[in-house]
Amino acid sequence: MKRSALQRPALADDRKGGAVLLAAGFGRRFGSDKRLHPFPDGRPMVLATAKLYRAAFDRLIVVIREDDPIAGLLGDYETLTCADATQGMGHTLAAGALAARGWDYVFVALADMPWIRPETLGLLRDDITHRSSTAIVRPVYRGTPGHPVGFAARHIATLTRCQGDEGARSVVRRHLPDVVELDVDDAGVLRDLDLPPPP
Repeated sequence: MKRSALQRPALADDRKGGAVLLAAGFGRRFGSDKRLHPFPDGRPMVLATAKLYRAAFDRLIVVIREDDPIAGLLGDYETLTCADATQGMGHTLAAGALAARGWDYVFVALADMPWIRPETLGLLRDDITHRSSTAIVRPVYRGTPGHPVGFAARHIATLTRCQGDEGARSVVRRHLPDVVELDVDDAGVLRDLDLPPPP
């Protein structure tokens, strides 16, 4: 595992990639569909997160479930329906990674983490474009790894084989020598909406 200070490298190549936004969850701990949780400006959370990632990446695929109530909200976004979403996040991730085959890299993003700063996403994106095809890039805030995690081309096929509750973390664990950690001053890489905010 390698550590790297957060800095913007000079743009040097034309490698193309994007992000897969996992948005097929059921939010059972939240008590309702947290993807629809309103922000102060009235936007549902899933749209706030999708807008953040679409501004940062060349491609964004939002993975949803069959007969998904949020599908109508995402008419301006590229969506992918995962028929096996009820079987766990691993299946949702695999579906998204399959759609990303041929990309030079893919960042795995979570719909309930809309507080990441745009500049953090830009720095992660720029960094992975200067890494080898085996790199895994993840942000670290005050010693704790966060999201999103970027996988260069060699690992995308591995992501397509995730199942059940096996997420990207299992792929990271199996390939620790390929991991590059970027120190960021952005608590948003750790913050998610797991439970309803207090009244």
